Amino acid sequence: MIDYLKGKLVTKDPTYVVIDINGIGYHVKISLNTFSQIKDEEQVMLLTHLHIKEDAHTLFGFKEELEKRLFLLLISISGVGPNTGLMILSSLSVQELQNAIIGDDHKTIQRVKGVGLKTAQRIVLELKDKIKKEGMSDGIPTTSGFLHQNKQIKEEALQALITLGFTKAAAEKNIDAILKKSGVEISLEELIKASLRST
Repeated sequence: MIDYLKGKLVTKDPTYVVIDINGIGYHVKISLNTFSQIKDEEQVMLLTHLHIKEDAHTLFGFKEELEKRLFLLLISISGVGPNTGLMILSSLSVQELQNAIIGDDHKTIQRVKGVGLKTAQRIVLELKDKIKKEGMSDGIPTTSGFLHQNKQIKEEALQALITLGFTKAAAEKNIDAILKKSGVEISLEELIKASLRST
């Protein structure tokens, strides 16, 4: 088991990073929450979970212990795979997810792309007591320095949404709608998060 990776950030994308450790590049999938915390770093340490399937070994990375613990709880639920777990953690902050689970608010979780009513209800039902028992009540402070709206942000957001399973047309429609509604400035991660919720 690879518990963490520490090295140079070679590639930073809202959905994944490549970390160089002694000349070997590790491809690690990340959530939007983690991206917002590491985007200005050159050297990084990510807590990791290695997911093994017959046809693939995939690394998932987290800046904070609490996010990793929530991810592991999510994927322990029948019907929630690692990609869905990461989608949930990209659409909701750790605090929002905890509040939804503790508050029996399955509708908030159901708004995440790919999560149906039964899955959202199962997440609330199965994780409510575990989260209370473990005392996982502290949220992760997120840093989201605002960036000027420009073509680059739109392109990066579009690429991230396509990576997360959207068609190009749907992603462009969501992004344009969010940009129209938002003010003069919006950060890349806020744009993606808002687009994920508008589906």
